[in-house]
Amino acid sequence: MDAIKGETLLKVQQLRDQFDNLEKHTQWGIDFVEKYTKFVKERTEIELNYARQIRNLSKKYQPKKKEEDENKYTWCRAFHSTLNELNDYAGQHEVIAENMTSQIIADLTRYTQEIKTERKSHFHDGRKAQQQIEASWKQLESCKRKFERDCKEADRAQQYFEKMDADINVTKADVEKARQQAQMRHQMASDSKNEYSSYLQKFNQEQNEHYYTIIPNIFQKIQAMEEKRIERMGESLKTFAEVDRQILPIIGKCLDGMTQAAESIEPKNDSSQVIESYKSGFEPPGDVEFEDYGQAMKRTVSETSLNNSRSDNKAERSSKGKTKTLWPFIKKNKGSNPEDFSHLPPEQRRKKLQAKIDDINKDIQKEMDQRDALTKMKEVYIKNPQMGDPNSVDPRLGEIAQNIEKLQAEAQKFEGWLAEVEGRMPVKSDPPRRTSVLYETQNSTPPTNNNCAQDRESPDGSYTEEPSSEVQSKPEVQPEPAESGDEFDDADEEMLPTIGTCKALYPFEGHNEGTIAVAEGELLYVIEEDKGDGWTRVRRNEEEEGYVPTSYVEVFLDSNAKELFSWRRVYLSEDS
Repeated sequence: MDAIKGETLLKVQQLRDQFDNLEKHTQWGIDFVEKYTKFVKERTEIELNYARQIRNLSKKYQPKKKEEDENKYTWCRAFHSTLNELNDYAGQHEVIAENMTSQIIADLTRYTQEIKTERKSHFHDGRKAQQQIEASWKQLESCKRKFERDCKEADRAQQYFEKMDADINVTKADVEKARQQAQMRHQMASDSKNEYSSYLQKFNQEQNEHYYTIIPNIFQKIQAMEEKRIERMGESLKTFAEVDRQILPIIGKCLDGMTQAAESIEPKNDSSQVIESYKSGFEPPGDVEFEDYGQAMKRTVSETSLNNSRSDNKAERSSKGKTKTLWPFIKKNKGSNPEDFSHLPPEQRRKKLQAKIDDINKDIQKEMDQRDALTKMKEVYIKNPQMGDPNSVDPRLGEIAQNIEKLQAEAQKFEGWLAEVEGRMPVKSDPPRRTSVLYETQNSTPPTNNNCAQDRESPDGSYTEEPSSEVQSKPEVQPEPAESGDEFDDADEEMLPTIGTCKALYPFEGHNEGTIAVAEGELLYVIEEDKGDGWTRVRRNEEEEGYVPTSYVEVFLDSNAKELFSWRRVYLSEDS
């Protein structure tokens, strides 16, 4: 009996120890999942910080507006392309952080809560089963102790009865009483025995079910839970690597873009750009003549030198620092720059003047566009008075007309200075850049500005009456006068330059007069852009040209050609 008792207590104790060990192990596994989740979260923070720093670095070294001239050098463009690729590279690290957050951190956080709930349920069932078997065991022990106590009481009652029966001095009534007491104790012991036997059988059944059914099921559930946790850990580790692998092709493209940008650098082209940007346009000075101070003669300087003086007064003033020096040693004026850029060398001055003229022409075009829009609005108001008062547009039209007049006067002034510069510059094989058509066509008489081309000064100090080379360099811009206005218009239309290209998006039959049939995907030249009527004028070759719907083609206009054509159109409209 004692051996059975000790074995049962040992099994219960071992069960309790296993539950404690399993509880510790599963809790450690959950802690490990949370630890790994924290690790991934810190990795995403590192990726985001790295991406943010890379983006800030790229933004820091992006060219500013005042550094836009850098784009004409291939090595600057290559660096800017590298910055753009680096910005895309940073974006891929942000993608890593986003994917890890959504695919790993969020998933594991949700799973951790689920496994905690599941683990709590399993160990609650285990403890409940353990408490039940322990309660049954205690009840069995109680029945057994009662049976043992009743047996001992029955033995004592039997011994007392036998003693009383053997004593001749005891009355018969006392003997009978002792006998009845002994019989009662024996009956109680018998009942305790039956109760103990019955509960023992019940306990054995519960114990068998506990160790062979309930506990194994609980352990199996805990095992499945643990295996699932380990499997999810493996999937998360695999996802951790896959998130990085998915962006490798895009990062490779970014690096390829950097390599291509580096390979696009053209040193000879860049050096040519430097020469073009900083060439002065001065002719090399002639030899300086010998000045013999030993003779009492008038000091002269070579007339071929660019620093010659026109009078002795100027020669005397040269000692005071007011004469010009040889062109390689000219110092920059530190004061305010003059409006005509006369402080610059001829070539640089020409470029500045041309850029200024281009800006003024753009402003004129904007004003003209506003004028056309307001004119159309006024026409609509005239046709439909209920929509508005036509006279309300007149003040703004007058203001725009004044602005256009001021801008045209400004353009004429800079055109005169440009004509002066181009007249002074040495003759080259390439014709100089022509000025705007607006000035050439609207100003048939020479401007009265003192700096105009008609009274410009030649490099050797004399004056010339030769016409500006820029007027002779582009005969196609100013065609020969025709006998009549119609012939002039026809000749001008025949000589319309191309201002871009276009690609037909859809086929067009072109049955109407003035239109041209095109096939889908066909490439054509654009000679006149859409004026707001929905038609674009195109040319297939020298003999075939006409109008096509603007919505049927994709137009690629050249900016310079577009501006020139706009001015030409303005000139023709004003001339008509």
